[in-house]
Amino acid sequence: MAKIAILGFGTVGSGVYEVLCHNAASVSRRAGEPVEVKYILDPKDFTGNPVEPLVVKNIDVILQDPEIRVVVETIGGTRFAYPYVKACLESGRSVCTSNKEMVATYGAELLALAKEHGCAFLFEASVGGGTPIITPMHQCLAANVITEVEGIVNGTTNFMLTKMVREGLGFEDALQIAQELGYAETKDPSDDVDGRDACRKIAILSSMVCGHQIYPQNIPTRGIRAITAADVASAEKLGCVIKLIAWMKLGKDGSVAAGVEPCLVPKANQLASVDDVFNAVLVKGDMLGDVVFYGKGAGKLPTASAVVADVVDALKNGAQVHDSLFWQPADPVDGMLTDPAPAAYYVRVAGIAPAVVEAIYGYGKVVDERYEGCAYFVKRADERALAVAARKVEAVGGSVKLVLKRLPEEV
Repeated sequence: MAKIAILGFGTVGSGVYEVLCHNAASVSRRAGEPVEVKYILDPKDFTGNPVEPLVVKNIDVILQDPEIRVVVETIGGTRFAYPYVKACLESGRSVCTSNKEMVATYGAELLALAKEHGCAFLFEASVGGGTPIITPMHQCLAANVITEVEGIVNGTTNFMLTKMVREGLGFEDALQIAQELGYAETKDPSDDVDGRDACRKIAILSSMVCGHQIYPQNIPTRGIRAITAADVASAEKLGCVIKLIAWMKLGKDGSVAAGVEPCLVPKANQLASVDDVFNAVLVKGDMLGDVVFYGKGAGKLPTASAVVADVVDALKNGAQVHDSLFWQPADPVDGMLTDPAPAAYYVRVAGIAPAVVEAIYGYGKVVDERYEGCAYFVKRADERALAVAARKVEAVGGSVKLVLKRLPEEV
């Protein structure tokens, strides 16, 4: 009998308990022994709840019990989760988490602690929710040098953009629907709509690909607040849809570029058809070529199922998993991990005439004219050229309201 503890009994934590109860026989068969929750650490009052006998208020109860072999962390954030997880690993207990902020910030340190103390630190649910991506990347694709990763990794913004495309909604209306359905936080949806959630996820994948810690603060990140219904209509004219794309590239010289930004995605591109709350991550390997991982990126039971799969892996394989799942510590770099490669861009400019926009940006075409400015498609430019153009726009009394990179036709 394997005894485990759950830290945090919110949406995902309670989902883990539910999965372990509902699929007890299946989990036991795969783990090679029955798996039982002995403790739940949570400050809330559980009087009358069936789990009340399991609830404890102090982490020391768990740390001092030699029967606990695996700890599931679903508290979120880093204030409490990080010191608790660190203490668990230092005591030789494996940890399975869905906490993307903690992994993106402290991943290298926690992986090293797991190796040092002969246990596992696993985080499959931190990036794809219920969609496997971590394990396939470090196991199934081990024979490949991965050069690029790009995808849709935030279900909330993808749902909102899908609503904007299908129903012609503006940002605020789409956000309200997402909040009503529980896809977006009611109090503060900024982690999703401003791209921070996606940034943490691509930071984790980038660290895996590069073999050293890549920090979220070094990844240029923009969300979808500036996207309007008119932008969605202009994208349609260009044969594209707008998606929030998280991406990273590994150069032949070992250089790294990464970003989170809304992009024009041509309808021929595989990511264009990923709608609603679904996620998709495309991984480019030198031997395999392109492979896409697709599924629901969030939700109580999909995410919990990924955490439980990690529990099984930790019980069966322990520290051995870190022969392939590991990256080295590194200091944050100075500046941002920008991509110098040229691309096609969509720009929305206000305050000046379309003819002036065309004269400034050069080779391209006007996509849409409005009383306050225009949308213009630039056939080829790099970030430096775009910055120069923006200064010219400002010099003649205009302003650049939005810049969207266009992805390749096919990936």
